[in-house]
This record gives sequence, C-alpha cells and structure tokens, in this order.
Amino acid sequence: MSIENLRESVKRFKGVFMGSSILMIVVGILAIALPLAAGIGISEFVSWLILLMGFAYLVYAFAARGVGGFLWRLLLGIFYVAGGLYLAFHPGLGLVSLTLVLASILFAEGLMQIFGFFSLRALPGSGWLLFDGIVTLVLGLMIGLSWPSASAWAIGTLVGINFLFSGITRLGYAATCRKALG
Repeated sequence: MSIENLRESVKRFKGVFMGSSILMIVVGILAIALPLAAGIGISEFVSWLILLMGFAYLVYAFAARGVGGFLWRLLLGIFYVAGGLYLAFHPGLGLVSLTLVLASILFAEGLMQIFGFFSLRALPGSGWLLFDGIVTLVLGLMIGLSWPSASAWAIGTLVGINFLFSGITRLGYAATCRKALG
C-alpha cells in the first residue's frame, strides 16, 4: 500500500476510528464504575454463546451418519442448550463460575511466567517476565482468595480496564497516524 493510499484511508476512516476509540473508553469507564453490572452482562453474553453452540450441535446431529454420531451430538446439543438456558436465567452463578476460572487462569499464567523467567534469566530484559509473572500471580491469588465475593468486581473491572486502555491506545494511534500522514 502506497503512502497516498494509506493517507487516504486514514482520512476516510478517522471519524470511525476516533469514534470507536472514544466508545471503548466510555464503555471501559462504565464497566469500572459498575463492575457487577458489567460482569453480569459478560455472564449473559457467555450464556447466550453456550446456548447458540447447543443449537449448532442439534443441527449438526441431524447431519450425522449413523445412530451413534446422531445420539452423541444430540446429547451434547441438549446439554449445551440446557446449560446455556440455566446460565442465562441465573447470570450470578455464571459470573461466580467465570470469576473462579479467571482466578485459576491468572494464577497458572503467573506461575508459568515465573518458571519461564528462570529459564530465560540470562537474557537482557528477562526481569520484565518475572515482574509480569509476579503481578499476574498476585492478581490471581487476590481474586481467588476473595472468591466468591470477588465475583462482584473482578470480571467487570478487568474487562473495563482492558476496554479503557484499548480505547486510549487506539485513540493515541489514530492521532499519531493523522499527524504523521498529514
């Protein structure tokens, strides 16, 4: 892509890029300010994804050749639909479960990064891996040790922080591109 084409694309899409960046910042601030509502919304979203997956399995079951494949897919579809419906009507339970999974993932990731540091410690800058591992491990422990009460703030706050920083980063990128390309 030539500089002229790039310049034209930036001009054409700068409003959309800036607008979506600002929207991400606003949504991030709202999620941080209302972490329980954001967490429930995320839980609802996940429950609907599970429900849609169940319907996909049910449709997939009728494409199966043979009774065994049909029954297996049908049962999976029924379990997915039942689980998705249950979580859709009990989003608090879904949020508590998601929080426990998140704490476990962060804890495991932190441990892996710390172990990774020990194999890479001779390399310059490897201390950042150790730092990231410790922060991630502490965050996982903080959420896990205060579970299930952490469910009220953890998912919504972390997603809010992600949206906020993604929006700020994109806004900065858009401004830099606009400035650099004229």
